[in-house]
Amino acid sequence: MAPAVAGGGGRRNNEGVNGNAAAPACVCGFPVCACAGAAAVASAASSADMDIVAAGQIGAVNDESWVAVDLSDSDDAPAAGDVQGALDDRPVFRTEKIKGVLLHPYRVLIFVRLIAFTLFVIWRIEHKNPDAMWLWVTSIAGEFWFGFSWLLDQLPKLNPINRVPDLAVLRRRFDHADGTSSLPGLDIFVTTADPIKEPILSTANSILSILAADYPVDRNTCYLSDDSGMLLTYEAMAEAAKFATLWVPFCRKHAIEPRGPESYFELKSHPYMGRAQEEFVNDRRRVRKEYDDFKARINGLEHDIKQRSDSYNAAAGVKDGEPRATWMADGSQWEGTWIEQSENHRKGDHAGIVLVLLNHPSHARQLGPPASADNPLDFSGVDVRLPMLVYVAREKRPGCNHQKKAGAMNALTRASAVLSNSPFILNLDCDHYINNSQALRAGICFMLGRDSDTVAFVQFPQRFEGVDPTDLYANHNRIFFDGTLRALDGLQGPIYVGTGCLFRRITLYGFEPPRINVGGPCFPRLGGMFAKNRYQKPGFEMTKPGAKPVAPPPAATVAKGKHGFLPMPKKAYGKSDAFADTIPRASHPSPYAAEAAVAADEAAIAEAVMVTAAAYEKKTGWGSDIGWVYGTVTEDVVTGYRMHIKGWRSRYCSIYPHAFIGTAPINLTERLFQVLRWSTGSLEIFFSRNNPLFGSTFLHPLQRVAYINITTYPFTALFLIFYTTVPALSFVTGHFIVQRPTTMFYVYLAIVLGTLLILAVLEVKWAGVTVFEWFRNGQFWMTASCSAYLAAVLQVVTKVVFRRDISFKLTSKLPAGDEKKDPYADLYVVRWTWLMITPIIIILVNIIGSAVAFAKVLDGEWTHWLKVAGGVFFNFWVLFHLYPFAKGILGKHGKTPVVVLVWWAFTFVITAVLYINIPHIHGPGRHGAASPSHGHHSAHGTKKYDFTYAWP
Repeated sequence: MAPAVAGGGGRRNNEGVNGNAAAPACVCGFPVCACAGAAAVASAASSADMDIVAAGQIGAVNDESWVAVDLSDSDDAPAAGDVQGALDDRPVFRTEKIKGVLLHPYRVLIFVRLIAFTLFVIWRIEHKNPDAMWLWVTSIAGEFWFGFSWLLDQLPKLNPINRVPDLAVLRRRFDHADGTSSLPGLDIFVTTADPIKEPILSTANSILSILAADYPVDRNTCYLSDDSGMLLTYEAMAEAAKFATLWVPFCRKHAIEPRGPESYFELKSHPYMGRAQEEFVNDRRRVRKEYDDFKARINGLEHDIKQRSDSYNAAAGVKDGEPRATWMADGSQWEGTWIEQSENHRKGDHAGIVLVLLNHPSHARQLGPPASADNPLDFSGVDVRLPMLVYVAREKRPGCNHQKKAGAMNALTRASAVLSNSPFILNLDCDHYINNSQALRAGICFMLGRDSDTVAFVQFPQRFEGVDPTDLYANHNRIFFDGTLRALDGLQGPIYVGTGCLFRRITLYGFEPPRINVGGPCFPRLGGMFAKNRYQKPGFEMTKPGAKPVAPPPAATVAKGKHGFLPMPKKAYGKSDAFADTIPRASHPSPYAAEAAVAADEAAIAEAVMVTAAAYEKKTGWGSDIGWVYGTVTEDVVTGYRMHIKGWRSRYCSIYPHAFIGTAPINLTERLFQVLRWSTGSLEIFFSRNNPLFGSTFLHPLQRVAYINITTYPFTALFLIFYTTVPALSFVTGHFIVQRPTTMFYVYLAIVLGTLLILAVLEVKWAGVTVFEWFRNGQFWMTASCSAYLAAVLQVVTKVVFRRDISFKLTSKLPAGDEKKDPYADLYVVRWTWLMITPIIIILVNIIGSAVAFAKVLDGEWTHWLKVAGGVFFNFWVLFHLYPFAKGILGKHGKTPVVVLVWWAFTFVITAVLYINIPHIHGPGRHGAASPSHGHHSAHGTKKYDFTYAWP
């Protein structure tokens, strides 16, 4: 259901793409795509779902569930027969709503389930359990919470919409015949913190994909933030910059997709979009050889740097015990972290570094040289310019709180403002590469379209590679990305999820939107109820080609208030006058007359170093009112929230082939720690001044509900652990949650469960996910709730009560298994952690409880064995949801699913046999001298439990 990017013209070839006829074989031995030039080519894993449309438009992979929304005015409609006018007036993206045949039943079922659940809870309150009041009260509280959390999750999904960018319109309006473009500037931030845990080759591939993306070269700047400050990262980027002089022209010449070299060369097939197949084969073979050499240099950098440093230190006469410097290739000492760390040269204590690896290119196209003996590749018709590339390692000093990733992003924001000051910013993690070369253009469509000046950011979904085929730990998380975030796009917009997000720069400076429209395109009148002034309908579109370009207004008339041209006092932005002067220029960018960036000189670089100093943010608004927000490990969610409460909106952009692809931790321990960090950050927001309960009235009511849900979901652990253990223990104690269920109880329960399943089917349909993904998501929800969520609650409560900071280790993306023999070897590596204790206890309790119930039936203690079936079924439902966790803790033995079932059966049988053969466990009733009927006193004075009805 995600849209499909089509970057160029061409027609669909039914035989070659969707038909049965095989595509013609290429001379290189790889299959060749028959629809040459029609679209960007998907990766091998996802190409089957691609849907190509003509003329560079973007279409939905599965558009059976969606219908277009007409947002145009009658006065704007072109005259009949005016084909050119219709093309010019076409917006840069279109909006689609779910068809009524899916949406109306979906909304009705939510209402029906809410009523049924209310009646169910009323019945539960009326039917108390006097024998175990604590059990009854706790279960009622849990059911209230489950219903409340379901409502928080469901209400924001009442109006999902889909937005599809139109790249053909964008190209027509901004690209010129001479190869230049009027698209606005774009700064891309890539962050890394450890070149060991975050493999440096992955970071280099991310940088190469950015440099090769299809966006105007002179308006694209890439910044790499290295929080480790290690020379290894810098020299790897220098090697990437050298290899880019070959890789980027090769991608442009042959329309290579994807443009991350590692992912491209790992494809089983290499569809070719051009016509000169023989030339492509030769070029590809040459580039592949160069890439293998590049990888060898990257993998050998650590050894080379150490060997070089030892040589320089020996030549300098450094003695044992003296600081041993790390040396650069040019013979100068590295100012960052040394291999043998010492004072002023260790992690957390080093100078700031800003180095320009590739300077800003010229504005005119620069064609490459023809093929020759020195240059076997013919780039005579290819633009060989490269975007600007800057390495940044902010200063760190002891005693300064560097605020982790949020602090790095704020430092990049200031440094980029001094060097390039593009009006838009895209942030990516170092393990995410651009999988679709059109991704940057697709995101910009949502920033330049109708009513887009009120859009703060565009969020792309996170997609991952290297995940095991069964997605054992729900790494893809498509229920959240394609369900929840897409639904929020029909309100005020999706939340910010940390990576793959395109920002309007001024929103990070604390600016307010020009208008308030919290109702979105489908409920525009709702905005007037909460706005500071009446909602003003915008003009047709700021990018309409027929309109005359309007230069930014003079400084004397632009947004001048009590702080001049700034939304806050100048001192809130720091002591750099050069940085403060860039803010008004970034707040009024013109897409037709964008300010051209200039080559970075020494003065600009020195200023960039100054604004990344460790003490720069003292007594400023950075981290509170400006930039990424501090105080939580999930700085992404709270930063987006602070924009939404000002009235800004956001948009969701899901294109196909996927825009960005990253690496997910498939190891159980790393996955649990990742979820622990997210859930802890969510609770930190709830217990802070950014609690969505107290947000401004500019926040859409249902958007507020979504934020409440995202900041309270870890509390589910407290009640879920109760519900996954007490029913099993009830078979031992004889005290059940529902002592005597009636017919109405089963009716209400059936409606609640039945409507939940139907809602899931409808949601799976419009979200474009599979039932298996929905079920796998539910399984990992159970695992996370019993482990990471519970730990998050305990950690945040400790922080709030004892005022203790919470620290987290960086999620390792370095596989521990042997990937050469098994690409998913890391899946079976067991790294024991205390987070595994609770799920293991729950598994054992449910197995033992079921075994005890089975033994009591066999022993004749419970004669109504059919009444036990409901409780035993619930126990196995819990075990089935924890099945992926059980496989994970078995390590290599978990490769065979039968092993898990055998261990469950073994434990079950042993428990039942022990219960039957040890008299003092089940009491003397069956073996005593007298054994009266159930419900009467035995000869020993004990009363046997009458298990007529019981619901766990």
